[in-house]
Amino acid sequence: MEKEEPVSIGIDVSKDSLDMAAYPSQQIWKYSNNKHGIAKIVSKLNILHPKLIVMEATGGLESPLREALGKAELAVAVINPRRIRDFGRAMGLLAKTDKLDAKVMAYFASTIAPPPRPIQDTASQKLENMLVRRDQLVEMLTAEKNRMKQNQDKVIQIQLQEHIEWLEKEIDELNKKLKESIQDNPELMKKVELYKSMKGVGDILSFNLVAMLPELGALNQREIAALVGLAPMNRDSGRLRGKRTIWGGRAMVRKAFYMPVLIAIRFNSVIRELYLRLIARGKLKKVAIVACMHKMLTILNSMAKNNTPFHGMAN
Repeated sequence: MEKEEPVSIGIDVSKDSLDMAAYPSQQIWKYSNNKHGIAKIVSKLNILHPKLIVMEATGGLESPLREALGKAELAVAVINPRRIRDFGRAMGLLAKTDKLDAKVMAYFASTIAPPPRPIQDTASQKLENMLVRRDQLVEMLTAEKNRMKQNQDKVIQIQLQEHIEWLEKEIDELNKKLKESIQDNPELMKKVELYKSMKGVGDILSFNLVAMLPELGALNQREIAALVGLAPMNRDSGRLRGKRTIWGGRAMVRKAFYMPVLIAIRFNSVIRELYLRLIARGKLKKVAIVACMHKMLTILNSMAKNNTPFHGMAN
């Protein structure tokens, strides 16, 4: 008698509805995206006992469902939508519907089996929500400053300046709230202090690490780099040797490394030495910066794994 294949689940999240598909049964269910619908999904999944549930990152729409599934101790992986799109195209599925997307995610869960994300506690979830909002405000601020440089209309410039000042005030307020949230949580504060022992790592990067990369210290170097999207991917075919690129992963965490790595290149001897060595070998500055980001991440991963501050490690 053949052993039954474990159930894998894909859930497509939209503003009003949740489409859930199972593999290999191909069953599909539709629920409202509200507390009542989420409760029904959890009850259904407790009966199905899936090995893995896959959802796309949707900018926060998936958060209530993810939190409920985590509380029910169900294994959930939240995936970059690009990975699901590429996977569907590889299967020859060019059409896009909520039901079809859920089916693709269920099959993705079964065949690719991405690692589930650890359950977030309330403090980490609150921190992540604030970090996402801060990132949105920073993007708006950058766009408005660029418009200010390009626009010569005085009336528009006044409006832009007022909006810029408002955005800067909101970002400052969020920075204060982020610090307060960390200070109110001794466990998170301990991790932040550990990460900040490395020159170049400041508040925002350390906050991103504790909220959005709970796997730090629990995975090996290759796995953590792939998770963040800092593992260079080969682009080779036949005799062609293309440039190695990075993509996918947790984009917000990867983006949070950019300014800290520029500081580390100046003031952190380990990172600076790597950067200068790569430049001396003829590497492009952008390539050298990405390599330094990768190095910072692997060091931080070792620090978290061994609970050892930067100055206590053999660099």
